[in-house]
Amino acid sequence: MPSLEATAAAVRAGELDPVDLVEAALQRATDSARLNAVVHLDVEGARATAATHSRTGALAGIPVLVKEIIEVEGLPYRCGSASLDAPATKDAGVVRRLRAAGAVVIGLSHSHEFAYGCTGTSNRTGPCLNPHDVTRMTGGSSSGAAAAVAAGVVPLAIGTDTAGSVRTPAALCGVVGFKPTKGSLPIDGVWPLSQSLDVVGVLTTTVADAVYANVVLSETDPPADISTPRLGVPTNPEYRDYDVEVSAAWELVTLPTVEVELPDWSTTLRTGVDLQGPEAVANHVGRSTELYQPDVQQRLREAAEVPAWRYVQARATAVELARQVSEVLDQVDAVVLPTVPIVAPLLDAADVRATLMRHIRLANIVDVAAITVPLKTAGLPVGLQVIARDNQKAGAVALWIEAQL
Repeated sequence: MPSLEATAAAVRAGELDPVDLVEAALQRATDSARLNAVVHLDVEGARATAATHSRTGALAGIPVLVKEIIEVEGLPYRCGSASLDAPATKDAGVVRRLRAAGAVVIGLSHSHEFAYGCTGTSNRTGPCLNPHDVTRMTGGSSSGAAAAVAAGVVPLAIGTDTAGSVRTPAALCGVVGFKPTKGSLPIDGVWPLSQSLDVVGVLTTTVADAVYANVVLSETDPPADISTPRLGVPTNPEYRDYDVEVSAAWELVTLPTVEVELPDWSTTLRTGVDLQGPEAVANHVGRSTELYQPDVQQRLREAAEVPAWRYVQARATAVELARQVSEVLDQVDAVVLPTVPIVAPLLDAADVRATLMRHIRLANIVDVAAITVPLKTAGLPVGLQVIARDNQKAGAVALWIEAQL
């Protein structure tokens, strides 16, 4: 499949027609409807945009799906919830940048309700199914984005990442997920989960496409090439506890590494919970939750029990964790580890939430860049996560790793 950059260049040169690209994506979305990855397909709008396309922009003619918690003017703004049913009245910031770059939004992708879940199973339309095995979870909350890219519906999807919501489903579905640093991509027009942690990210099939899309949408320079990077592997026991399939894939990775120690895992977990929970509750104050999914209702009830002193303490602890991670990244170009310590669980699996997020939370809390890169496996997908100080370094290291793999 041609890269995003090559496809857009062909559109600008008149060698590819945006109408053909959009029609093919619409057909693929229809063919893969059983996955429930696309919750709203804007057939008429996408066709109209393609038919009148100016053939300009760094993403000229590229069909894109946008996570349903992100406003797209005129399309349903439901956030996966039966409690909402009004159309968006404006484009979110990242959608404006997509359109300015020439991308064509063809619809909305499935999200765990209000992005408050990592499994992708709770939504007004039902669960999103993993293209590699429809009896298994996609992960969440950017579930539909990962499933649609993995199924070949679109080459680029936009998600959000608060505690792994881009990287978890990307890893479980076998695609690339890029969580840039906070503020790299505009957050306005995105339903907030946790303002301290929320970021917008991209999902693609290759690292090169993810880096290109992030550069275009963040309006920054591309990363410089890197020679053999210095890679750290965490010694913390919680980051070395994988299931059999993940361990088998990880053992085949022959990258040169040194050992590093990340901040205490239990402190990281507690800090993430105490930051995210109270902010999530605040974002739903005054709303009737009767029509919310049961797991989201329960999560909000539990989060409401976090006392104010713990939230204040978590904000201070996050600063200290960032200092500790900065010291680690002074020693290495990036830290690498399995993105998720298990492969995609069965749809009805219980008590997997903490495990799915074990390797993920830290990057959001300390605001560093993270990219998940698919590893070659004989079975279900496994991802390798690259954690680096900034977007340019993460992109450069991930590109180097992709070439080695």
